[in-house]
Amino acid sequence: MKRIRYILAALAWLVAGAALASGTITQLSGTLSVKRADGSTRILSMKSEVIPGDTLETQKDSYAQIKFQDGGTITLKPNTQFTIASYVFVEAKPQDDNAVFRLLKGGLRAVSGLISKRGNQGAYKMDTVTATIGIRGTIFDVEDCKTGVCKKDGEDAAHEAGVYVGVRDGEVNVTNGAGSLLLAAGQFGFIAASNILPKLLPGDPGLGSIPQASLVETVTSGGKNRGICD
Repeated sequence: MKRIRYILAALAWLVAGAALASGTITQLSGTLSVKRADGSTRILSMKSEVIPGDTLETQKDSYAQIKFQDGGTITLKPNTQFTIASYVFVEAKPQDDNAVFRLLKGGLRAVSGLISKRGNQGAYKMDTVTATIGIRGTIFDVEDCKTGVCKKDGEDAAHEAGVYVGVRDGEVNVTNGAGSLLLAAGQFGFIAASNILPKLLPGDPGLGSIPQASLVETVTSGGKNRGICD
C-alpha cells in the first residue's frame, strides 16, 4: 500500500512539473541561453522547455523560436533578451488565461495563440521599456531601439531611440502613461518614452529581418504587409 502511495505521489509530482512548462524551443540557429528565476543559467537546445520566470537570451547571429501551449509563437532575433513574466493556459478554463511577456532588449516577432482569442481580452500583454502592447489575435513585430542602437539595413545612420511596433495581421493597442495608439495590419508605430504618446509612422522603418535560411517562416504573407522582421 505504501508503495502504491509513493508511486501515485511521484506521478503527481511529474504531472505538476510538466504543467509548469509554458512552451518548447521549436527552431534554433546559433546560441540560446536561459536564466531561471532561481538564478541558475544554462544553454538551451531544440525541444528544450521554458517556464514562467525564464529570461531567454540569443547571442550574435542567433535566432530562436518558442512555441507555447496555446499554439502561439515568439521568434527572437539576435542579441535579444526576453522574459516569460507569467503564463497560464488551461484549455478547459479560458477565464484563467494569462500571458505576460517582457522584451528587455533586441527584437522579436509574436504570433498569438488561443490566449489572445478567447476569455479575458486583457489576458495577453507584451511589456517593453516604453509601453505595453495589448493584443487580440494578431501577428506583430517589436524592436527595442531604446535599450540598444538600431540601424536600418545597409545604412550607417541609427534610428531614433525608442520602441518600434509593426503589425502584420490583426491589431494591437500600444499604451503607456501618456495614452494609447491602435495599430492595424500594415501599420507601424513608434514609442519614444514611457511618458510620450505613441505615434503612427508613415511607413515601414526597415529594422532588420528573420532569414528564412535560419528559421521556417511562421507566417507566409505572399510579400504583403512587409514588417520589421520580414
